[in-house]
Amino acid sequence: MNDCLFFGRNKNSKLIKNELKIITKPIQFKFKIKNENENENEKQIKQISSTIFSTIFLFKNGKAIEYLNKKPEKIQIKNIQKVTVGAENEAILTIEGNVFAKGNNINPKNSKEFINISSLIEDKNDRIIEDIVAGNTSIYLLTSNQNVYGIGSNYSGQLGFDSKTLPKTEKPILMMKNVSKIFSGNTSSFFFLLNSNQELFGCGDNFWSQLGLGESRKESKIQKLTKIQNIPKGKIIDIQSGYEHSIMLIEIENDDENKNPKRKFYSSGFALYNGLGRNENIYEFTEIKSSLFEENDDILDFSVGIAHTLILTSNKKMIGFGNNFNGQLGNGYTEDEPTPIQIELPKLRFNENISNYHIYCGENKSFIYYSPPSSFSNLEEDLIKLFEKKRILLNQNENQNQIEKLQEIISNKSIKESNQIFEMIYSNRIINPKLYSEIKEIINSNEKIEETMKRIYLNENENENEKDFIIERKEKQYKFPKLILIMRSELYRGMFLSVTEDKSNKVTDYSELSNKSFQMLEYWIYSNQIKDEIEITQEIINEIKRGIDYFQLNQTNPNLFDLLIRKFNYQNQNQKKKEKCLIF
Repeated sequence: MNDCLFFGRNKNSKLIKNELKIITKPIQFKFKIKNENENENEKQIKQISSTIFSTIFLFKNGKAIEYLNKKPEKIQIKNIQKVTVGAENEAILTIEGNVFAKGNNINPKNSKEFINISSLIEDKNDRIIEDIVAGNTSIYLLTSNQNVYGIGSNYSGQLGFDSKTLPKTEKPILMMKNVSKIFSGNTSSFFFLLNSNQELFGCGDNFWSQLGLGESRKESKIQKLTKIQNIPKGKIIDIQSGYEHSIMLIEIENDDENKNPKRKFYSSGFALYNGLGRNENIYEFTEIKSSLFEENDDILDFSVGIAHTLILTSNKKMIGFGNNFNGQLGNGYTEDEPTPIQIELPKLRFNENISNYHIYCGENKSFIYYSPPSSFSNLEEDLIKLFEKKRILLNQNENQNQIEKLQEIISNKSIKESNQIFEMIYSNRIINPKLYSEIKEIINSNEKIEETMKRIYLNENENENEKDFIIERKEKQYKFPKLILIMRSELYRGMFLSVTEDKSNKVTDYSELSNKSFQMLEYWIYSNQIKDEIEITQEIINEIKRGIDYFQLNQTNPNLFDLLIRKFNYQNQNQKKKEKCLIF
């Protein structure tokens, strides 16, 4: 069952019934998921997004529930990857790369209806979306081609254009190309992005210096994407924004190679609601200093609301500062905290690694929730994106049936049906569901394998023949998908993952096995099962043993060699029974 704690403002869409309007200490948040057939992993929360009137819970099964009025309602969109809620709009990103949004600035004729805004991008080759962020009254889209589009209000220049000539837009407009990351806040009328050179740009509301441009830049509106100077040295991990301030997390390399990089917080903006972690206004990004940030303590997670911040560390500390009028810091009081304080971390129900917990700050509310990493890789999502991209690039009718079938299969998220994905990719060869699950688990646990798989299977320029490996036997060639051999054979795993030599199209001649033994070995590699119609002999057992050693097969449970021995003994017992019956 999911583990989620709530504290802060409990009105304007009351999240917890029969509780006070202001909850100052974390309490259990309970909601019922009607489909009890889903497994426990699928009930776990993946993400939360919330403003004053709306809160959306996204689950790991790709489904979402929205608290908008008195009771939760299911969002009728499948395969959801990310949700983002602004004050006047909200957006849903699907695994396929589509973005559905609703709101006054998106669809004025019917603000409660989701429409596909990614399909409104004029360049059809730029309609696969990788990331989305909602601002106060606008939505930003980062495409797979690393271009950024904005839609909605441009009142403060938050779309990077003059607000007089473009006060708002109901279609996505291109803001910048070659972008790696986008940042905003659901109460913010300003926007940040990192370009491919890791340079930071910002635009929009700067009345309180929340863009960090320095004291000399006091324009209330920055209506053009402007490079932000004097950024602290290091790698920008994240920027989260409130109404009038910004918090930046930077990773700084340690001089000692044996120590991990150190993460530090910087803020810029107005100190009226104490959201800066300091007692003074700050005109450019300045470090938030506190003895609570210990040398041996790593930042695991942080989140920013309208004017408060919560931080979770590896030493099981929760640190917070900022506005606390609604009890959103969870310390039992309603007084503001201008500088970082340690907050008593609630006793969590799971005896798990602290890194499996996450925090989220809504406009004036907060959540702590349990969300361990998934046991599955992102291979499904990558495949869907690949086929969706091909669908747009190809003629609409070309391969359409195959694409739709693939998307339907993957959207079911069913291990029982997942082998069909491989059937379509690997010339209708059957792969056992247990093996499929095993493959995904191995990919997930090995970044090098995952990157190799993406290179082999998701590179559209890759020659189709390069995805298979040929084993030649007595002038007959057998094609094995590299993915299968990498998962099943240590020999080929080492070969294909080698960076020193390209052996992608090498042909191996292996003729030691008889036809029956090779067929049995081939069937096992694909299905993790023994081919029933082949009678087991001592000779086959000996040959299979040599084949296992040669291929360096990963011996999972059940073990192939053990199963052969059992079947061989079972055959012999049955044969003896038959012979005994014939005698009598």
